[in-house]
Amino acid sequence: MKKAVVLLSGGLDSATVLAIARSEGCESHCLTVDYGQRHRAELAAAARVARALGAAGHRIVKLDLADFGGSALTDKSIAVPETPSPGIPVTYVPARNTILLSLALAWAEVLGAQDIWFGANAVDYSGYPDCRPGFMRAFEALANLATKAAVEGQRLTLHTPIISHSKAEIIKRGAALGVDYALTVSCYQATDDAAACGRCDACRLRRDGFKAAGIPDPTRYR
Repeated sequence: MKKAVVLLSGGLDSATVLAIARSEGCESHCLTVDYGQRHRAELAAAARVARALGAAGHRIVKLDLADFGGSALTDKSIAVPETPSPGIPVTYVPARNTILLSLALAWAEVLGAQDIWFGANAVDYSGYPDCRPGFMRAFEALANLATKAAVEGQRLTLHTPIISHSKAEIIKRGAALGVDYALTVSCYQATDDAAACGRCDACRLRRDGFKAAGIPDPTRYR
């Protein structure tokens, strides 16, 4: 089995990507980042998902982006919007995916892994600029210029297998691979015991995805 780093948030998309990586024979080392998000429920969810899907290991790294704020997910003085709005929403966290991928790249180089798996999606998503295919290609190019491993011939590949999938397609694929979505948390403002608000953008996309997939939604809404 080849080693891989899988970014695991505890949400629906990253759980599906972990299942895909495992199905393709990867020894999956999961990385979750505690970046100062509004709640802790998704960190606990990531640990549950890693265990359930047979990850080779799971590490939580603390890096507090709340020191900068600028997002409803890292600054509690900014309300999480509960209705769709035009443009990039205030739940966008500045540079988050660049930072997460950089941490995954560092760990991959230490592990001797040449693959990073990431649950970016550019179809049913909130319009974040760092979820687009062009960014993923650019980061992969950067990774292969910036590391000792790549300079010495160990080229890194960034896998984004659900980037062009609808939420319904993601759910169907994960269900076929045995993902228990009851273990996951997607809500931007979940309670400590993982009850979802049912009103934020993440909840709306998740609920609509299960409906379109024809699969019962296991989410516990408050």
